[in-house]
Amino acid sequence: MLLEIPQLFSKAEVAQLRAKLDEEPWIDGNQTSGEMAATRKRNQQLDKDNPVAIDLGQLVMDRLMAHPLFVSAALPLQFYPPLFNRYEGGETFGYHIDNAIRSTAEGLVRTDLSTTLFLSEPDSYQGGELVIQDTFGTQAVKLAAGSAILYPSTSLHQVTPVTQGERTAAFMWLQSMVRDEGQRRMLFQLDQSIQALTASNAEQQEIFNLTGIYHNLLRRWSEL
Repeated sequence: MLLEIPQLFSKAEVAQLRAKLDEEPWIDGNQTSGEMAATRKRNQQLDKDNPVAIDLGQLVMDRLMAHPLFVSAALPLQFYPPLFNRYEGGETFGYHIDNAIRSTAEGLVRTDLSTTLFLSEPDSYQGGELVIQDTFGTQAVKLAAGSAILYPSTSLHQVTPVTQGERTAAFMWLQSMVRDEGQRRMLFQLDQSIQALTASNAEQQEIFNLTGIYHNLLRRWSEL
């Protein structure tokens, strides 16, 4: 499932984030790459231990966890904290699949889902599309600043060369409570249907029944 999380941050908030990020030193983006990915990756990144990056990463996670659409689709259990990268002057990241396991100070995280938060307006740079290949076909994503895209970490994906301007973004991985993509998708569709029925003042007993089915499926499929 490929899902846009629109307007996670307002334009004014993006400007504040960028002002803080732009003051920090950028390093070789291969700090967090696996051996194979490093052969395909040319970009810049904030050091993962940079205090500003850590603080802003926490802000991004807090905002995602407060967004009902994201929570419904991802069913997040734990994050690999957000990182910040930048592409310019032809920098790119060729087709790759993300590492299955990431290590944090709290332990290991299985990367079920990936999220990219765009922090540059799409008309401010050329190239830089996030191209994702999966069962939904090939999709080229280039969202407005402040919006995010959620997609399976199992997907083959790339960032095309940025030939003009500058593309800044946050990216992160998370482990879901439900490992299986198909099960997550069914739970998301069921939850969205329940919310739509609730908003339309549908029969309360039917909403009650569907909500019970949702929670019993989540109980059956979750890994808690």
